[in-house]
Amino acid sequence: MMSTTTIDSTWTDGKYYLWLLSPMIPVLVLAALGLYLWTGYTAFAWGGPILVYGLIPLLDRLIGEDKNNPPESAVAELENTLYYRAIVYAYIPTQFLATIWGAWIVVNGHVSGFALVGLIFTVGTANGIAINTAHELGHKKESLDRWLAKLTLAPVAYGHFYVEHTRGHHKNVATPEDPASSKMGETFWAFLPRTVFGSVRSAWNIEKERLARNGKGVWSLDNDNLQAWAMTVVLFGGITLWLGWAALPFLLLQAAYGASLLEVINYIEHYGLLRQKGADGRYERCQPKHSWNSNHIVTNLFLYQLQRHSDHHANPTRRFQALRHFDESPQLPSGYASMLIPAYIPFLWFRQMDPLVVAHHKGDLTQANLYPPKRAALLARWSNKTLDDGHPALFPGSHVTAKPATAADAARYQCTDCGYIYDEAKGCPHEGFPPGTRWSQIPDTWPCPDCAVREKVDFVPLK
Repeated sequence: MMSTTTIDSTWTDGKYYLWLLSPMIPVLVLAALGLYLWTGYTAFAWGGPILVYGLIPLLDRLIGEDKNNPPESAVAELENTLYYRAIVYAYIPTQFLATIWGAWIVVNGHVSGFALVGLIFTVGTANGIAINTAHELGHKKESLDRWLAKLTLAPVAYGHFYVEHTRGHHKNVATPEDPASSKMGETFWAFLPRTVFGSVRSAWNIEKERLARNGKGVWSLDNDNLQAWAMTVVLFGGITLWLGWAALPFLLLQAAYGASLLEVINYIEHYGLLRQKGADGRYERCQPKHSWNSNHIVTNLFLYQLQRHSDHHANPTRRFQALRHFDESPQLPSGYASMLIPAYIPFLWFRQMDPLVVAHHKGDLTQANLYPPKRAALLARWSNKTLDDGHPALFPGSHVTAKPATAADAARYQCTDCGYIYDEAKGCPHEGFPPGTRWSQIPDTWPCPDCAVREKVDFVPLK
């Protein structure tokens, strides 16, 4: 570990200098752009994706996790140490420089098609991760921080995030009403348009209601959405006037990719988690169990400790350096960066995350946030409860009476390891399940009779 700095007499921040990795992303992007111009090697044009999808996940795996929390006695001084605030501010100038320089290279560098795509992704990486910088600033009370949050969103053309995240997502998180909370069974590609359009609509309505309470129309200059979007128009317009129309498609495409980086993280953060409604019809208070967390060190250092998401939702104004780990919060199998590619590939994502959602809810998926088109299939596969068929519910390890399956209505389930097929009509007499035994009657812990390395919950239904 590098040098430490004392915050109080009994505790030191062992990551004091390591936090400098958080504003390092746009610096690394600038280095990649410079190396591309200097060497002409296309690989450097792809520096952003190589960093995000390759290097950071590798380092997360090699270095591991850190569950240590700062003591409450140190939090006040941590919050007031200007060094940490300067680290957040430091991201912004290099982010803008990377955006402008990237556009200049595209217009004047005679880049190949493959290099052009790489440059879009590389500059988009700096601006997509910059949304996390805006996230850190937008939650703070100081007017300077909030203004800088809007400015940081300008290169990624996602200014409405300033409104929707703090006053929409934090209010509705882990509920069906939140466009930024993904549902179990929902692919990222189904989630993406829902969250993009839903977030814009939510941000617009939030400001419309706020301004109406102040006796103003939604098109007022006081509309935070319009202010943030105007910064994008000025930035993109100025670059286009300087470099010509060829710069505009690049700016728009890198912004689209950058916004998708935010949304794939949103997809990961609350997948399948649901706040329950009380007798009064109100949702329970957001708790640590309503966010997926990770303590993988490297990603946390690059993302202002965003992965300690439960504490962030419990204490949104708490600064990144003071966020805590909670044992009761559900944990991702790896850091955010390592989860990106699985999130893009539905069968990988479902295979990895659906069992974790089931385990978190102790097998009762009526407590989960389920994707409506797949609700019945998910309950049929995973839940300990039957689907309105009038038969008793099954609890793990029990055997209940149910209408026996027949050849006409029997379902079949296959082991994902060896291919063994359980046919309800045939049962598995050797294991004590006579012909006609329903799949719902079999305990979740029952192992495959052929390979024994997969349990019932790992089987997949066959059509």
